[in-house]
Amino acid sequence: MAAALPGRCGFFLEKKKRFCKMIVGRGRRFCGEHATMEEGSSRRIVCPLDPKHTVYYVENINSGPADGDDMLQQVSLSEHSRAQLESLLDKLKTAVTGLQCDVEDRVLSHPALQEELNNPKNGDSAHKHLKQQSSILGHLEALGLLGRGRCFVEFGAGRGKLSHWIHEALKTRDDPETRDHLESWDDLQLLLVERCSTRFKVDGKHQGVGVEFERLQVDIQHLDLSKVPLLTQKKLPLVGVGKHLCGAATDLALRCLMETPGLRQETGPPRKRLKTSEPAGPESVVPAALPGPVPNPDPGLHPGPVQGLAVALCCHHRCEWRHYVGQKFFLQRGLGAEEFSAFCRMSSWATCGLRPAGQDPPPQDPTSQRGDHEEHEPAEETDTVNGFLSAAEREQVGRLCKRLIDGGRIHFLRTRGFDSRLSRYVNSRVTLENVLLTAVPSSSSSSSSS
Repeated sequence: MAAALPGRCGFFLEKKKRFCKMIVGRGRRFCGEHATMEEGSSRRIVCPLDPKHTVYYVENINSGPADGDDMLQQVSLSEHSRAQLESLLDKLKTAVTGLQCDVEDRVLSHPALQEELNNPKNGDSAHKHLKQQSSILGHLEALGLLGRGRCFVEFGAGRGKLSHWIHEALKTRDDPETRDHLESWDDLQLLLVERCSTRFKVDGKHQGVGVEFERLQVDIQHLDLSKVPLLTQKKLPLVGVGKHLCGAATDLALRCLMETPGLRQETGPPRKRLKTSEPAGPESVVPAALPGPVPNPDPGLHPGPVQGLAVALCCHHRCEWRHYVGQKFFLQRGLGAEEFSAFCRMSSWATCGLRPAGQDPPPQDPTSQRGDHEEHEPAEETDTVNGFLSAAEREQVGRLCKRLIDGGRIHFLRTRGFDSRLSRYVNSRVTLENVLLTAVPSSSSSSSSS
């Protein structure tokens, strides 16, 4: 029997009659998938959603505290009297007064998608998605997050198109010295997280390209990132991304990144930031970064630190108090689960009135944590509301609700050592849900922050 290749896993696959070809960490004999063969390794469990995979599943690890308020009976707006609604509006206006989380207009793009954006074969729907993906990549570039030497975790990945374009953007095109080594990239990982089975995935396009491109079918609520083998092998810094991460899924993803044991203790300023110039203005094109060699970090029990995130927000009306990361932010303003529930319902007023008359909202897959449409259910309006709020006023109230909810998310990120902001990353004609949440470690944070 031939021995395992140097630097490769020493586990023999009986079915394939060969050794596993996965790369192992320094000083290790087995890869993360077969780490249980090594003495002193922690116990692996079979994935409860797909027994073919062995990943760590910790029930409700990212759910937030179960303090009883999450069981609060949901009260429809139609059950509120006019006096109750007016009281809620007064509380909303008071809470947003002096709130420092303005949304700036910052539409960017990335040259990696330019050819596809100009492709006449793409219809209106495809073109809108490409514009969003292009701007998200532009924001990653401007923040110094788009480069090799990282693991990109795409939450609510769906078909995986965002990860696909991240990989395309990082391909070496012009450097003949590195072009031949594309088949053996060992400093870039892409982890796609999606709880539902997805058709027409783009994962197949990345088979055999050398980049570690892995998909996990698991609810973000139960995902312990510190125990995902792909992440623990090389301990690359993590960058969280998502395109229309629906409702509570955004909060689950933030908890997953910021509160996972082993991640929160190491989160701090990135060890190396790409220097990029600020864009000149709206629709600016940010130049692509040339990937450079990044030394392999020492292997360890946990993934690398969180280097930043860029998440396109969606469907605030589907947020839940238990999962919400901004509970402390709300409580400091004299607000609780009851007000949060009402503001979530009102948040849909920001977009519901802008849909053409007679057009029903698109169907929503209840198993998906991704929201590619502007709205998944009609806004709740009552005769009481219609009696004293005009359509324009309802829209404004909806925007204030979204701003307050996102203010809690920014507060959460800042308390964990991150600079965070909101940007309108595409025009509202592309999507009504056009706000991007970004964050990078603040310059004052240290490796022990959070």
